[in-house]
Amino acid sequence: MSVAGKWRIVEMPGYPADYPDLVEPAYILFEHGGGEFAFGACTGNIWETSSAEATSIDFSWDGSDEMDQVCGDGDAELRSDGSLQGEIRYRNGDDLPFIAKRWTSSTAC
Repeated sequence: MSVAGKWRIVEMPGYPADYPDLVEPAYILFEHGGGEFAFGACTGNIWETSSAEATSIDFSWDGSDEMDQVCGDGDAELRSDGSLQGEIRYRNGDDLPFIAKRWTSSTAC
């Protein structure tokens, strides 16, 4: 199993339970060489990564938070229970921990 794919951010320890989904369902996506994420009022494009095919990943990102340009780095690692634990860091700012579960989609009949 690897970190590649889309993950639903289900918890951001230290933040109110409703914060991650403030604007849209919170997620992080790792693809070959990049990805994206959204939580709270922040969206970001992941533009530099170590291999998404590994069980852990380091990445750099840029994006916006409440319409302000922001950037930083982060990391994530698979846990033994199959969840993903990581941190998104703003350059010269906050460190935001997260816990995510594999994104599953369902189609209504």
